[in-house]
Amino acid sequence: MAANSNYEKYRSDGSLLGGLLEWVDARFPATSLWKAHLSEYYAPKNFNFWYFFGSIALLVLVIQVVTGIFLVMNYKPDASLNEAGLPVAFASVEYIMREVNGGWIIRYLHSTGASAFFIVIYLHMFRGMLYGSYRKPRELVWVFGTLVFLCLMAEAFMGYLLPWGQMSYWGAQVIVNLFSAIPVIGPDASLVIRGDFVVSDATLNRFFSFHVIAVPLALIGLVVAHILALHEVGSNNPDGVEIKKLKNEKGVPLDGIPFHPYYTIGHDLPAIIIFLFCFCAVVFFFPEGGGYFLEYNNFLPADPMKTPEHIAPVWYFTPFYSMLRAMVWNFFGIDAQFWGVVAMGAGVVILAFLPWLDRSPVKSIRYRGPIFKTLLTIFVIGFLILGYLGTKAPGHKIFDKDWLNGDLIAQIFTVYYFLFFLTMPFWSKIDKCKPVPERVTFK
Repeated sequence: MAANSNYEKYRSDGSLLGGLLEWVDARFPATSLWKAHLSEYYAPKNFNFWYFFGSIALLVLVIQVVTGIFLVMNYKPDASLNEAGLPVAFASVEYIMREVNGGWIIRYLHSTGASAFFIVIYLHMFRGMLYGSYRKPRELVWVFGTLVFLCLMAEAFMGYLLPWGQMSYWGAQVIVNLFSAIPVIGPDASLVIRGDFVVSDATLNRFFSFHVIAVPLALIGLVVAHILALHEVGSNNPDGVEIKKLKNEKGVPLDGIPFHPYYTIGHDLPAIIIFLFCFCAVVFFFPEGGGYFLEYNNFLPADPMKTPEHIAPVWYFTPFYSMLRAMVWNFFGIDAQFWGVVAMGAGVVILAFLPWLDRSPVKSIRYRGPIFKTLLTIFVIGFLILGYLGTKAPGHKIFDKDWLNGDLIAQIFTVYYFLFFLTMPFWSKIDKCKPVPERVTFK
C-alpha cells in the first residue's frame, strides 16, 4: 500500500508533478488504471515459480516488437535477384548482420526471442493445466490465451519466410501446399495465401505485411484482452482457492497482496533478471541453438530448383507437424493429407475447450488424484516426443532400433494427445481428489 499512498501524496502536494497528475486524471483514467491493475489489484499471496512466465512472456513480446521495428528499417521484402545473384530479401538480412551498426545483435535478439517466446508460452500454458487456471470463472481468460497462442504461431510462421533462405522457402512451400488438400476450397485457399501459383515475391510481400502490421495488432489486442479478463476475475493460485470469497471489512481479500510492489519488484523482477541473463547468454554464444533456433540451411539463399534433403519446421511447430505426418489413413474417401491438416489444426483448437472438458471437483494438481497426475505426465512426455520426431525425417529409427519406428510412435502419441482431451469428461469425474482448504496455504 506504500506505493499507492506515495502516488496519492504526489497528486495532492501542490507540486508540478502533482499538478500534472491531476491534469492527466481529469482527461484520462491514469490513477484508476494504476489502482485497478497494479497497486490495488490483489493477487494471491502464494504464487510460486510457475507464475513467473506470464510477466516474462510480456517482456519477450516487448523485445520482439522493439527489435522488429529496427529490423524493418533495413529489411527489403523483395525476392528478385540483385547484381550479385542473391535474392534481395536474403541480401538485406546479410546487410543487417554485416553492415548495420548493432544489426547482428538486433537480428539475433529477434530470432532467439521467437524461440524464447514459445518456451515461455508453453511453460505458461502448462502451469494453467497444472493448477486449473482455465476453470470457472477463468474460461474466457483461457480462450483469449489460446487465441494468443494461435496468433503467435501465425506470426512466427510468416516471419520465418522473411529471411528467404532455403528452409524458409521450402518450409512455406510445404505448409501452404497443405491447404490445397482441403476439399472444394483448398486449391483456391492456398492460391490466396501464396498470391501466386508458387511461393514467390507476392508471397513474401503478403507475409511481410501480415507479420509486421496485421498479426502484431491482433496479437497485442488479444494480450490486452487476456490481461483485462484476468484482472476482472482475479488470478488463480497453486491451491485453486478463490481468494475473493474471504475479505476484510474494507473489501480486501484476506489471502491477497497488492500486485505492485510485492509481485512486480519482489517476485517478477528477480525472475526477469535471471531470464535476461540466460537469454543474453544464448544470443551472444549460442544464437543458432544447435540448428534449432536458426537452421543451418537457412544461411543459404532460397533456391526453387534445389530441394533440401529434409524439410522440417522450426522446433516449436514440430509437435503439431508430427500430428500432421502421423495421419496416414484415408477416411470417408478423403485423402490422408486432409486429415493430417485437420489433426494439426485440431491439436491447437482443442486446447480452447479444456474449461468444458475438465469435470473434476478441484482445480489444482495438489489435490487431484492419481489418474490426472499419471495421464498428464504421459501427455507431457508424448508432446515432447512428438516435438522431437517432428525434427526428424519420416521413417526415423530412435536409437537406430527397427522396433522403435518414429512414425509408429508418432501415431501412438497423436492418438493419445486427442484421447487425453476427449476422454477427460469421464476420467476427471471418477478421479479421487483430496479435500481443498478454505484458504490458501502459504509458508
